Amino acid sequence: MLDTSELTASVERLADRLRAAPQSRLQRGAAAEGLELARELAVRAQRAENPEREPRTMPDAGVFTVADQLVVAGNDLAEILRTAPAGSREGELGEAVRLVREAAERSGL
Repeated sequence: MLDTSELTASVERLADRLRAAPQSRLQRGAAAEGLELARELAVRAQRAENPEREPRTMPDAGVFTVADQLVVAGNDLAEILRTAPAGSREGELGEAVRLVREAAERSGL
């Protein structure tokens, strides 16, 4: 089993920052950055779980829900990676952590 705690911790940190951000900051791009990341993590989780199926796009449910969407997508991906056969998805885990860190930087949070 792969240790995905770094991914879940990174996702939770960014989600907490999004929840604490003022509406003006969310509307100036932080929420859009969070939603883009949530969508990417969700697509990666869907592809890992069922490669033959076309991934669905996470909807835009508004600036106040993006933190929750991010947590759901991040935890879904973490669980899929955690339970994958040993050595089969380690690169994907590192890539996901990198994506979260980069999104946090771009969002300014």
